[in-house]
Amino acid sequence: MHIPYQGNFRWTDIPVKEYKTDGTHFKDITRQILFDDPELACQLRYFEIEPGGHSTLERHQHVHAVMIFRGRGHALVGHSVIPVQTFDLVQIPGMTWHQFRATEGEHLGFLCLVNCDRDRPILPTEEDLAELRQHPEVADFIRV
Repeated sequence: MHIPYQGNFRWTDIPVKEYKTDGTHFKDITRQILFDDPELACQLRYFEIEPGGHSTLERHQHVHAVMIFRGRGHALVGHSVIPVQTFDLVQIPGMTWHQFRATEGEHLGFLCLVNCDRDRPILPTEEDLAELRQHPEVADFIRV
């Protein structure tokens, strides 16, 4: 199978979808499912965050492998806020809080590899947020 790249971070016959439809807190982000193969048991997705936007603060049992594909921003992984830029790799262990934010004035696009069969995201409770906010850098970073 061949899926041609169209430019502007879009691929032929790959719909651009809403990031999520479950009402979680996020801003200005879309997703495209580039590859979904039960034989390999993995899914490759492309997410794009508009300048100043962010993904949901969440965690789950499954691991993520993320490659920054466009732009710059920051990622929360556990209790660390790390700067990310094009071609950086980020591994997110299971049950680790994570959130991505685009830099103001710049898109942040990333490829995300996950298992096809995976658990649903877990959102933070008030107790989780209180614990995360004990870390000043994390408290300044997270959006909920």
